[in-house]
Amino acid sequence: MNIVTPRVFIAATQQNDGKTTTALGLFAVLKKRLGRIGFIKPVGQRFEQVGNQRIDEDSLLMDRTFGVQTPIEDMSPIAVEPDFTRRYIDNANNDFLVRRLQNSFDRACWEKEFCLIEGTGHAGVGSVFDLSNARVARLLQSKVILITRGGIGRPIDEVALNQALFEKEGVEIVGVILNKILPDKYEHVRDFARRGLERLGIELLGAIPAEPLLSSPTLNQIRRQVKGEFIHAGQESLLRVGKVIIGAMSARNVVSHITPQTLVITPGDREDIILTVLPGAVTENEPTPPITGLLLSGDLRPHPRVMEMIARSRVPVITTPFDSYTAASSIHSMTVKTMPGDHEKISRIQTVVEQYVDVDRLLEKLVSGHA
Repeated sequence: MNIVTPRVFIAATQQNDGKTTTALGLFAVLKKRLGRIGFIKPVGQRFEQVGNQRIDEDSLLMDRTFGVQTPIEDMSPIAVEPDFTRRYIDNANNDFLVRRLQNSFDRACWEKEFCLIEGTGHAGVGSVFDLSNARVARLLQSKVILITRGGIGRPIDEVALNQALFEKEGVEIVGVILNKILPDKYEHVRDFARRGLERLGIELLGAIPAEPLLSSPTLNQIRRQVKGEFIHAGQESLLRVGKVIIGAMSARNVVSHITPQTLVITPGDREDIILTVLPGAVTENEPTPPITGLLLSGDLRPHPRVMEMIARSRVPVITTPFDSYTAASSIHSMTVKTMPGDHEKISRIQTVVEQYVDVDRLLEKLVSGHA
């Protein structure tokens, strides 16, 4: 197996702490500085069908964003299907999986100046089939950078738990990146977290403030989340939603809650609300506030005359079988992933990582071996 190409394993203390965001940003920065960069996600749990292969969605994102020049099946060698764990426990085939990982890693590193390895969560994820993140990092002879959510007490406790498992496998954590720090607490959290991590013998390599853009879903992501369909202006599916309100009040009161990038959820038969929020459906002295879209709940369609007004408007409209409360709850709890082609978000991620992560220090610890 390749032991020459510099590499780093990106792990996290929890799901959705920002591994993929960090990987995207680091890839862009390292590509600018070093040239050809490799990428592999050894074990993937969320995948898409590509031909007859199941490929991790983060590997697809990296390939479609950067053109990684590695066979896509080697960027995503193991996809954990729904029955993967049961089949493994029935008939463990660890030697085969290890060879597959290491062979794919060799191809991911081929003619590359650096290789990024993205994990699947905290250090213990994958232990049930003997490929925890900690063990995979050891198998690929990689040091680790650990991503955790912004804060002081809980994140440092979680770092300590992960540190114990990585150390058990003989894997070094070269540093921590704090992500999603509340802007008004940024300096306070960064200072105390740095001092707290030093007590564990770990260096703080980055502190990234919360970015509203990165947690704002597009209309198409919401449509998929609520199992809906566009009935108008589907071409605007990449518009971003910053606020969601339920139209369960008078039309006038709904208007008072609308700000830019608002998605209004209302039953499909609340025609008073629909007509109020559509451009041109109010009087001249009461201009329509800007909305990003309209989500009609309960699979209810408005009267044909209202549908005609929808067709003349510029507002994207989605229908969903969910009731308003279920739709709003589902949107509130959804994980907002970065999608291929979301150039605004990807560009912002690259800028944020370059600004808030000490890439020079990371490279010093990885490439020169000096801690």
